[in-house]
Order: sequence, then structure tokens, then C-alpha cells
Amino acid sequence: MTSQPQDSTISADALFAHLTRVLESRKPARGGDPASSYVAKLLADGKAPDAFLKKIGEEAAEVIMAAKDLQDGRKEREALVYEVADLWFHTLVALTHFNLGADDVVRELARREGVSGLAEKAARPLD
Repeated sequence: MTSQPQDSTISADALFAHLTRVLESRKPARGGDPASSYVAKLLADGKAPDAFLKKIGEEAAEVIMAAKDLQDGRKEREALVYEVADLWFHTLVALTHFNLGADDVVRELARREGVSGLAEKAARPLD
């Protein structure tokens, strides 16, 4: 997916910025080819949003299973990290589809910083 070298010292900011650029470039409207790009296939008309939403559900379930296996001593920590990376990736695809990015999520997390989770939840409007 990337022309950037794999560097374990890359900052999260730089990595998310790079992924955002790559995902944007894979949108079919920007020339992404569903025949040669997994992301373009997920974002293609007639497939999105169901294709990437299904993947998010699958990856979330795999995160749960990996966490339970780690808790039970059946898997290594790396298995959980691997599954979370898949979940984050597919979530970034969803954000890209809706013209959002990791920076939007970071801003929301920053807004919540220092706010009790219980207080934040209580302040949400009822649906």
C-alpha cells in the first residue's frame, strides 16, 4: 500500500497522515481502481459502505477473540496488536469514505480529555 519505508520509529501522526493520503488516493473518484486496489474495491460504488462496514464488524469480532485468547494465555500480545491494526485500518477506510480522517478522531479524543467518561456519557443527547 505504501511507498514509504516501513519504519518502526515513525510517529503516529506521520503514519496516520500518510495513511490518510494513501486512502484518499484510492477512492475510485480519484482514480483508485477496484480491480487492483483492495481499498478502492471497498470504496467502490455499489459496494460502499456495506463492504467496509462488514469488514469493521469482522475485525471487531477478531479483536474480541484475540483479547480473550490473550487473557486466557492462548495467544501472544502480537495477535491482539495485529487484529487491532486491522480494525483501525478498516475504520480509517470508513472515515475516508465519509470525508473524515484520523485527525477528526484525535480532535474528539482531545475534546474529551479530562472529562469523566461517566460525565461525558451523561451529557450525550438521548437518541
